[in-house]
Amino acid sequence: MDIKEAEECVRLVSIFSGMDDSVVHEIAGLVRDRDYDAGEYLFSAGDSAERLFIISQGQVKVSSDSASGREQMLRLLTPGDFDGESVLFSSGDYSTTAIALTQVQACTISRDDFQHLLNSQPALARNVLNALGQRVVALEAQAAAVTTSSVGERLASYLVETAATLGSKDFALPLRKKDLAAYLGTSPETVSRRLRTFEDGGYISQHGRGRIQLLDGDGLLLAAEN
Repeated sequence: MDIKEAEECVRLVSIFSGMDDSVVHEIAGLVRDRDYDAGEYLFSAGDSAERLFIISQGQVKVSSDSASGREQMLRLLTPGDFDGESVLFSSGDYSTTAIALTQVQACTISRDDFQHLLNSQPALARNVLNALGQRVVALEAQAAAVTTSSVGERLASYLVETAATLGSKDFALPLRKKDLAAYLGTSPETVSRRLRTFEDGGYISQHGRGRIQLLDGDGLLLAAEN
């Protein structure tokens, strides 16, 4: 990744919004990039937390293990999202696990470099606080969406957004049915039924194992609202 690509990655993230070009250039010089294959771990719970991860391409699932040992999906990261923010303030270990669902490109910045930036750029500290507050708001909005929008609407939006993220209208579902159901606040059986309904309506085609072809994204979104 050259410096221009690094700057584009930096600008994706809300915590760096409003920074002067010179500051963005400085941050880009500290960024390291890495590509991950689908199924590869960005980090695991218990690993030493040393870097902030910024997703520039692909989808990443962040999860934790419940007291009973079962995996619980916490959030889905897409381009512009970041994770590992605990490293920004203190040393310690990651409490969650992040795994690439698709081909992923991530930009990372070390805790030491980021803390140096915080000391030299007070506006960045405010942005971090605002971004973390927005994450809480987003989680509340996601919880509210479960009760205010239908499963069909949430699933249709996910399919359209995933096609856009992957840059293809013919793709394998990055999430397993049970994870997708958990993300949408429903059951795997309901997801399967809704997919069949979308297929019967001519909006998608299902082929192979978990593969979707998006035939009419706009029509799908409109149909899901009704």
